[in-house]
Amino acid sequence: MKSFALFVFAFMALSCNSKAQEKEKKESFPITKTEAEWKSELSELEYYVLREAGTERPFTSEWNKNYEKGTYVCAACQTPLFKSEHKFDSGTGWPSFDREIEGNVAFDTDYKIGYARTEEHCATCGGHLGHVFNDGPRETTGKRHCINGAALDFIPEGQ
Repeated sequence: MKSFALFVFAFMALSCNSKAQEKEKKESFPITKTEAEWKSELSELEYYVLREAGTERPFTSEWNKNYEKGTYVCAACQTPLFKSEHKFDSGTGWPSFDREIEGNVAFDTDYKIGYARTEEHCATCGGHLGHVFNDGPRETTGKRHCINGAALDFIPEGQ
């Protein structure tokens, strides 16, 4: 009887379907394209950041020290994401904002480096933007949206 119970337990343990655990969380976004389409439309760095959730090297973005008035949009789909009046110099080497344009940025939890971080995506195409932290300017929102410049294009005010 013990060997039968052991057999049943082993069978159940080995036959458990782990497909649910293997499934990657796939969100639906208004703009969807194949990876081939994204690769043909984006630069190598933009693809790495936006589609593979990569991070550009700090202090390499042309937008890090940009102080012009205007709007930062998604480099993949041109959705307005951040306004220049909410940009600040965090000293981190990446463009930083104290708030997003409401409804245009989606948030998720990222555990890729061993602890939870709040990851930001374009709410229109799902492109990875960066992460948001609670160490921003206390006199405004207290948030620091640390964004990869490669994920952004800039539209100067009046254009």
